Order: sequence, then C-alpha cells, then structure tokens
Amino acid sequence: MKKPSLGQISDYELKQLKLFKTVVESGGFTSAAAELNISRPTVSNHIARLEARLGMPLCKRGRGGFLLTDEGAVVYEESKQLLAQLDQFRSTLNNLGESPAGQLRIALSDTYSNDERCRIPEVMRAYCKAAPKVTLSFEVEHMRDMERQVLNGDLDIAFIPYHRKLQGLNYIHLFTDNNYLYCAKDHPLYHLEDDLITNEMICDAKLVHAGLQPHEEIYHQLSEMNLAGSSYHYESRIALALTGEFICFLPEEVARPYVEKGELKAIARRHKHFTLGAAVIYKQMKKPNRAKTLFLETIYQYFGNSTEIPPY
Repeated sequence: MKKPSLGQISDYELKQLKLFKTVVESGGFTSAAAELNISRPTVSNHIARLEARLGMPLCKRGRGGFLLTDEGAVVYEESKQLLAQLDQFRSTLNNLGESPAGQLRIALSDTYSNDERCRIPEVMRAYCKAAPKVTLSFEVEHMRDMERQVLNGDLDIAFIPYHRKLQGLNYIHLFTDNNYLYCAKDHPLYHLEDDLITNEMICDAKLVHAGLQPHEEIYHQLSEMNLAGSSYHYESRIALALTGEFICFLPEEVARPYVEKGELKAIARRHKHFTLGAAVIYKQMKKPNRAKTLFLETIYQYFGNSTEIPPY
C-alpha cells in the first residue's frame, strides 16, 4: 500500500471510521453486517476503501478469522476517541439552545416497557412534551449490558431489576417486586399443598435461574438449589417452566397472568421468597446534558415522592 497520508477528513470518511469501529467491536465482517443491516460485501468494500484512503492494512481476513493489524489497532483506538469527541461536541451544542436537542439513549430490562408500575407511557408523554426536539433511542437489553453501557457512556438511562449496586452508577428506586418460586401444572410439585413441600423437594427440582451474580439475599435462596438452566429473560424462563420440567423464580406481577389461567402456581412461599427492586440507573454527568437532566427530573416527578424503602 502507499505511504500513509491523511488530509482533511470528510463526512464520508467519518462514516467509514464508524463502520470500522463496528466491525472491530462485532468481531468481524459478518457480525457487523448483521448489526448494520447491510450485506457483508458492502462492509468489506467500505473497509477496503478506508484502507486505501489511509494507505495501510487495518485487518486480516481469512480462515483464521478476523484479526486487527498493528496499524488497525491504533486506528481503532483513535477512531473511538475521535467519534466520542464528536458526540460530546454535538451534545454540547445541542444543550445550548432554548430546549434540549440531540439523542437520549434509553434501555429497559425484560417486561419493563409494558409494566404499568414503570409508568412508561406517562413518563414518556411528559418528557416528549417538555423536550420535543430530542430523538429517542429505546431498546430492551440484558442487565449486564445496560450496566456496562451506562458506565461507558453508550447509554444515558436504563431501567433495571436491582441485583447489585455498582460504583459509578446512581439509582432511582421505582418499585419493589415480590419474587416466588413457580411451577407449571405438569410439574410434580404443582398439586402438593405448600405444607407438604419440603426444602429437600425444592432443592431436588431443576431450577432455571437468571444467570446473574445475585445479591446476598438471592444468593442464599439459590445456594442449595439444583441450578439446571439459566436464562436472563422472564419469557424464556416461563417457557421452560411451562414444560413441567423446571421451576423458576418470577416477580409476582410477571407471573400473575399465567397464575390466573392456571398455567403456573407459586409454591413453597414460606421456604423460598425474596424482594427485588426496580430502579433507573444513570451515570453522573461531567458536562451539562439537558436532555438527560430533564428526563431524570421527569422520573423524579413520578417517583420522587415514594415512601417505599428500597430493598438494597
């Protein structure tokens, strides 16, 4: 390749650098193509043009898989910094106007978008009226991903079930869930009265759990149990429980529709039970972000007067 030389960076090259960053973080062209919803050859062509523009190979392709060159590793790190600075510049300018602008990135845990206790329609209606120029990115994510993304600045706000308290994150308590063990009507424990279900029976039954590092209260509940499967999302845990092969912990409100239809039943309520808080998490801002500040103020408007003591 020709000797590296780079003059003025155009918008097109910024898009190529952003695509290159996605390729690296996705682990290769195929995953990046799926992430970006474009074809793999299109991704490959963009990277080839970027390499030609920079005059250096950025990555190796082949049977050994995707691998960055030494130059590619440097370009990736510099691209991250450049794109982050551009985002910060854009955010700062968007906060200079009369009303907030820019993008607010929000993620929710499983079921929270439709959980009436989160009051999402009310909160978002109030926020959209107060900040009509803000573009919203609204996704459902895994809790571990949400914590990491809020900490590194890829997310502004996340609604999560509380499992642990991490340094660097701030928490706004929303409500508390009572969690019980549930089994389906085809499970041997379904038709037994609670006083006939022993701790030994519970510990012998196959449990599908969230697969997270739990806080102390949950850890004690799980320590003696038969951890036979794991799934973060409630829907998949419920699906496994409905086979009659597994039991699982669920928030009472999440399980309620299945209980009312007779498909699930809470068992051994005296033996196994824990509380789990629902919270909004965010990272303290180093620079003003009016879009984010206004959203937090809206959350406090609806949840700030709660007298409920968080279970953490």
